[in-house]
Amino acid sequence: MYLSLSHVLLFAQIPDHRENLAACTSGSAICDFALLTQAEAIAVAAAEHQRTFLDCRNGVGSSDYSKLTLPETRAVAVAEHERNFSDCSEGSGTCNYSKLTQREARAVAVAEHERNFSNCSEGFGTCNYSKLTQPEARAVAVAEHERNFSDCSEGFETCNYSKLTQREASSVAVAEHQRNLSSCRDGYSTCEHSKLTKPEATAITAAEHRRNASGCKSGAESCDYSKLTAAELAAMEAVEHQRNYTACVKGYGYCDRSRLSPSELSTMPDAASSPH
Repeated sequence: MYLSLSHVLLFAQIPDHRENLAACTSGSAICDFALLTQAEAIAVAAAEHQRTFLDCRNGVGSSDYSKLTLPETRAVAVAEHERNFSDCSEGSGTCNYSKLTQREARAVAVAEHERNFSNCSEGFGTCNYSKLTQPEARAVAVAEHERNFSDCSEGFETCNYSKLTQREASSVAVAEHQRNLSSCRDGYSTCEHSKLTKPEATAITAAEHRRNASGCKSGAESCDYSKLTAAELAAMEAVEHQRNYTACVKGYGYCDRSRLSPSELSTMPDAASSPH
């Protein structure tokens, strides 16, 4: 079966036509309206109108109100009013107070007052102390004091020691000492040895020594051989000698034959098959 040149050109244009129709329907800039049929142009115009209506109603982009029908204009006005009331109630910067009804303005004022009180009590956001009532100001002062005491007890940088009572300061000092002792016991870099008591320092030194010895045995990078005792070094040397001997015998792992005794060398595989 043979196709004429006109049929071939027609089939070649179909994908391009479909792509152009999709581009026009979605409002893409690459749309070529000249390629649309009359029915397609009508459908594309309807899609564009619906897109304009939705953009206006949702407050997206630059809305062209002149293209809306009367019912659509009313629906957009309702949506804009509700969106503005919501923005004002939530403290959004896009709030336009002049468009609120008196009842809405009162509700927004209540929401703003509650939000300010919450911000002041929680210590975040913008707090305007001048807008608090006397009972609210007292409650906020209590909340701030408790929050500062908690921050000091937990070791946060936001702690203000000058605002602590003597009893609180003593409690914070105990918490700080315990936290430092815990850091030293766990081997953290935040440990301050100078703040330990004599018995604590002795116990921590012993714990650090055990931790270092354990690290050396396991081959950890943190191992400091200079801190090992002669007995620990001898024990480690024995373990390492056995490891080296096993590696040489099995031909697996690092083997240093120069460290083997004559009797151990006699048990080795021949030099040709043994790694060096």
